[in-house]
Amino acid sequence: MDQIEALFPIPLLRAPRLLDPALIVAAAAAIRDARIEKNLRSDQLFHSEIADPRDNRLFQQMAEVAVPKLVEFGALLFGERLRWTVKEMWTNVLETGGSQTLHAHANSFVSGVFYLTPSHAACKTVFVRPPGGSDFTFRHHTRNAAMGPFNAGKYVLPEAEPGDLVLFPSYLYHEVPRNQGDQRITVSFNSIPDSLDCWGYRINFTP
Repeated sequence: MDQIEALFPIPLLRAPRLLDPALIVAAAAAIRDARIEKNLRSDQLFHSEIADPRDNRLFQQMAEVAVPKLVEFGALLFGERLRWTVKEMWTNVLETGGSQTLHAHANSFVSGVFYLTPSHAACKTVFVRPPGGSDFTFRHHTRNAAMGPFNAGKYVLPEAEPGDLVLFPSYLYHEVPRNQGDQRITVSFNSIPDSLDCWGYRINFTP
């Protein structure tokens, strides 16, 4: 019997309802009252200043919940259960009509998003196949073509509920389409392992 092997897949971890409901309510309330900055490309998207979670009680609680999942996810990326640190966190408040342009995160290895409010069906996080990869120059996209993991250019995250966490490699490009619903609040973060070792050549990372 023929077998299809998924060569070199990109992992994405979804942890449903990871946050305690009380923490979700407290975090959303604090974010609505916090000082926020307007996004450079969307007048209806606002962020808090990037912060070290050790300096923010709510961020620290969320980071502590995320770390065990980072250890699991990191084992998929590097083959070993390493020590992980959430080095920075920030908030995203997407008002009706706002969107987040295509981007990736620098100077980190795993990025994550905590969802604090429901998202409109048209405003789900979209992940994009890395540009400049090993795709053929020609593409085949028709109304009858079935899209799957081997030929699709985008992956639309299924419905994310309040309290859900999503982890992904920081190099993976992603975006959020125009919000056609109510205010959407998320908390994003970047994380790093304490070190990486390649046969004795060790690189240490300090948050």
